[in-house]
Amino acid sequence: MFRSDTSLDQLNAMSANTAIAALGIVFTEIGPDFLRATMPVDSRTHQPFGLLHGGASALLAETLGSSAGGLSAPDGHGVVGIEINANHLRGVRAGIVTGTARSLHVGRSTQVWEIRVEDAAGKLVCISRLTLAVVPKP
Repeated sequence: MFRSDTSLDQLNAMSANTAIAALGIVFTEIGPDFLRATMPVDSRTHQPFGLLHGGASALLAETLGSSAGGLSAPDGHGVVGIEINANHLRGVRAGIVTGTARSLHVGRSTQVWEIRVEDAAGKLVCISRLTLAVVPKP
């Protein structure tokens, strides 16, 4: 499903000097049909009451879905996000969360990805759906 010429090292290197790096997101696994990354739950990702900020979960979800979508786009094409939905189901105060993106639809003009964000115990923290437009690269 994914282009085989991309490695975790390349994905992580592309994240330097971005919001991805600022929040401590690290790509950890490329599987046959999924892309996975972790994000710390600390002062960078907390909201004022000490819980994981929903926006940080959404940023992790969009990072994973957009990256997976880009790896699935045909040659000469990229993807851009056009809609994201995130349901926040469980609070997390510390540790690491892990996001996993899997495709629901990979078409010629659009893609839809489901991203599950889980805590260290594997409990669902956030479920997200991301819709991407497939566009020609300039």
